[in-house]
This record gives sequence, structure tokens and C-alpha cells, in this order.
Amino acid sequence: GQLVESGGGSVQAGGSLRLSCTAFGYSYSSYCMAWFRQTPGKERERVAAIGSDGMTIYADSVKGRFTISSDNAKSTLYLQMNSLKREDTARYYCAARPELYCPLSTLHFGYRGQGTQVSVSS
Repeated sequence: GQLVESGGGSVQAGGSLRLSCTAFGYSYSSYCMAWFRQTPGKERERVAAIGSDGMTIYADSVKGRFTISSDNAKSTLYLQMNSLKREDTARYYCAARPELYCPLSTLHFGYRGQGTQVSVSS
């Protein structure tokens, strides 16, 4: 399986972006998919996750601003990011694992994309 992210870019603070992550050769009835982000010198942080049961989890820093969703027919995961802040600047990665439980660390995800850069300026 392969995960490919897209949708990153540069935006001014207060703006919006939608990230996409398409899964190729990945099909499980039970799964967790998540978005992580990382800035230089910092550990990768889980931003949001969604399980095959529809449950969603968000980091406190993005609650109310970001929305994670999935389209199983398109094998695509999304992250709608609104009211972006400078501190949201990071490289965003999607990850997937064939189990319902969604860990905080990417180390427990067997499938990880290469990432897409998001830059927010004031």
C-alpha cells in the first residue's frame, strides 16, 4: 500500500486549506487513518485521526478549526483546515493502520505518506 498526500501550500493567517491523502493498494474493513505534522527539531504530532467506525480525535490545538474526514469510495482521507495560524506551519503527513485503535505515534502506523508542506504567514 502507498499513501500520497496533496493540497499543501502557502496561505495567510486566517485562511483555509484542504489536504488530501489517497491510498493506493490499501483496503481494510477496520482501520485508523490519521494526519500528523512536524516542524524541524520537533517530534511528529498527531493532529487528527479517524477510525473505520467514524470516531474522530483532534489535538487540542486544532479543535474547532480542523476537520478530518474520509471517502471510502475514493480511498481518500481529507483534512479541512480553517482559521489557519502561523503555528500550523509544518509538514503534514497521513498515516494508516489496519486496526481501529489510533495511537499517538506514527511508529505504530505501518503506512505513511511522504508529506505535504503547509506554510502560514501573518
